Amino acid sequence: MLLCFFTVKDVMYICPFSGVARGTLTITDYKLFFKSLLRDPPFVLDVNLGAISRLESVAVQSHGENTQGLEIVCKDLRNPRFAYRKEGQSNLEVFEILSKYAFPLFHNLPLFAFKYRETFPEDGWKIYDPVAEYKRQGLPNESWIISKVNSSYEVCETYPALLVLPSNVTEDELKRVAAFRAKRRFPVLSWIHPESQAAIVRCGQPQVGPADRRCREDERYLQTILDANAQSHKLCIFDARQSTVADTNKVRNHFKKQILQIYTLLLAGAVRIADRIESGKTSVVVHCSDGWDRTAQLTSLAMLMLDAHYRSLRGFQVLLELEWLSFGHRFASRVGHGDGNHANSERSPLFVQFIDCVWQMTRQFPSAFEFNELFLITVLDHLYSCLFGTFLYNSEQEREVYSKTVSLWSYVNSQLEEFTNPLYVNYEHNVLYPVASLRHLELWVSYYVRWNPRMRPQVPVHQSLKELLVLKSELQKRVDELKRDAASSHSLSSSSEHEGMPMQTTV
Repeated sequence: MLLCFFTVKDVMYICPFSGVARGTLTITDYKLFFKSLLRDPPFVLDVNLGAISRLESVAVQSHGENTQGLEIVCKDLRNPRFAYRKEGQSNLEVFEILSKYAFPLFHNLPLFAFKYRETFPEDGWKIYDPVAEYKRQGLPNESWIISKVNSSYEVCETYPALLVLPSNVTEDELKRVAAFRAKRRFPVLSWIHPESQAAIVRCGQPQVGPADRRCREDERYLQTILDANAQSHKLCIFDARQSTVADTNKVRNHFKKQILQIYTLLLAGAVRIADRIESGKTSVVVHCSDGWDRTAQLTSLAMLMLDAHYRSLRGFQVLLELEWLSFGHRFASRVGHGDGNHANSERSPLFVQFIDCVWQMTRQFPSAFEFNELFLITVLDHLYSCLFGTFLYNSEQEREVYSKTVSLWSYVNSQLEEFTNPLYVNYEHNVLYPVASLRHLELWVSYYVRWNPRMRPQVPVHQSLKELLVLKSELQKRVDELKRDAASSHSLSSSSEHEGMPMQTTV
C-alpha cells in the first residue's frame, strides 16, 4: 500500500518533447505521479523514487516571478522538470519530502522494499540453490569440491558461503592464497565444461606490489587448477585491468559511439574466454582489480555463450544470482540505492553494460534466448526501483533480505508469459559466438530512448511478441488435433479394409 504524503495542484510539467502540461503532482513513499487531464488522452508521468539520482531546486523566470522549479535527474536517463507557484506550497516542503523518500538512507529510513508486502504464487528466493546449480554442472568431482570453508565469511567477506575449490588444497594454504589476492578474493570455480572439464575461475588481482612479490602457495594453487583439466597443459590468465577495458567505467561524451565501444570490448573479451574453454579445452582464470566488476561482466557473458541453460528464463536468473549477487558485485555502491550522494566515485553502470551486452546477443541470436526484451528492461528498472530486495546491498553477507523483502523473481516467475520469447528454440549444445565488431552492434533504443514518445513504436514490441506466442500456441494445438484426426482416420481405414477382406479357407 502506497502512502500519499503530498499533492501539489496547478503544476507545470516542462516536457522536452511536447511542451508544457498543467496538472497535479502527487508524492508517495514509492513514486512521484504527475497527471494532466487537460490533454486528450490524459498525460500521466510516474517516476520510481529509487530511480532518482539528484534533485535540484531551480528558478524558472520564464513562467513568472513567483514560480519555483524542480529538476529531477534519474538513473534511468529521464530528466523531468516541473514548475509551480510558491503561494500555498513551500518549495522547501516539496523538495524535502521528495528528498526524504528518494534518499531514505540519508534520513535513517528503510528502503521501500522493506515495506512492500505483495504476495506471489512463486517464491523467487528459491530460484537459486548453489548446491543444485553446481550439481547440474557435474560437481563435485574428483578434482573439485563444494566447500563450506567460507560459511562464516571469515576467509573472504565478499564471497558466498559455499565455494567450489580444488579438492587437494588445505585450509591453511587457502588462507595464504587469500592474503595474496586483492580483497582476499582467491581463485574459485564459476563454471566447468561438462566434457573437457575446462573451467572458468574468477578472483581478485595478485598483490605483487612494486617489488614483484611472489606467493608460492598461490602458484601451487594455480598449478592445481591447471592439473584439474587433463585435456590441456596450459592455464589462461585473463587480466581485465588493461586500460582499454578499465577506462570504460564511466560513460562520458559521445554517448552512442562510446557506449558501443564498451560493448565491443566486453563481448570480444567474453568470446575469447568462451573460445579458450570450448575450442582450446583450456581453463581460464579471470580477474580485474578486485574481482567484482569487470570479472563479473566477462565470466557471466562467457557462461551465457557456453551454457544454453543460462539462456532460459529461470537459468538467466540463476546466472545473475550466482555470478553477480553471490559473488559480491557491489550493487549498493555502484547504483547508490537510497543514497543522495550522486557524485560518489563508486557509482558505475557496470550491470547495465552487462544487460546491454545480453541484449546485443539476443539481436544476433533471436531464437537462442527464452526471455524477451521486456524481461531485460524489467530487470534494469528494478535494479533502481528498491521495490524488491534482489539487488540490495553489496554482498551475500550483507544481504539479509530473504525473509524481509520480496524477490524480483517472485514477480517475474508468476507471469512468465509476459517475458517469454515466442521465437525461442532450445538448442542445448550450441555455443554462441556473437560478432563484437562495432558495425554489428546497435544502440538499444527501446531502453535508452524509450522516454521520447517520437521514438516509441505504436504497438510495443513485447505486446506483438506476446500475440505471436498466443498464435503459436493456438497453431500448435491445431496441428496436434489434425495429427490425432489423421491417426484416427488411418486406424478406422485399416479396420475397414481388414473387415472387408475375404476369409481364406483350405481344403
